[in-house]
Amino acid sequence: MNFLHQIVSDVQLMLRRPPRMQYAALCYRFRKDNTLEILLITSRDTGRWVIPKGWPMKGKRAHEVAAREAYEEAGVKGTCQRFPFGYYFYKKRLDHGLKISCRVQLHPLEVTRMRGKFPEKGERKLAWFDYREAAKRVAEPSLRDRILRFGQQRVP
Repeated sequence: MNFLHQIVSDVQLMLRRPPRMQYAALCYRFRKDNTLEILLITSRDTGRWVIPKGWPMKGKRAHEVAAREAYEEAGVKGTCQRFPFGYYFYKKRLDHGLKISCRVQLHPLEVTRMRGKFPEKGERKLAWFDYREAAKRVAEPSLRDRILRFGQQRVP
């Protein structure tokens, strides 16, 4: 049985691929009382709370992809930081059921406008949360940590 376990382990290692890269917008705003809020959206498949993200696009830089995804998925516009704030990891379930590892590069985006019409309107729910509450609502531990760190650096 130990030999069989070793073979299975070796096959899993051979099939393991490096994580796929995605780019995400960590959308935020400050209320009049200086409370930092983070925008979360629901995923289309499971309805869990996530942030806007997408695959690389030919001819676009990472922060441009993040800003575009924020508009398409949540209808927000604003200033997206060129340099990443950090990364988080998650397992993405593809249409045929296979799960792949993804490394997501985070680009903070200060929201200045919210559009009434945008490509994925009606496909997702959107909600603003205090950064601590936003961190509690996301499933990925590494995203939770990044949201908390982001909030702690920006709140006086």
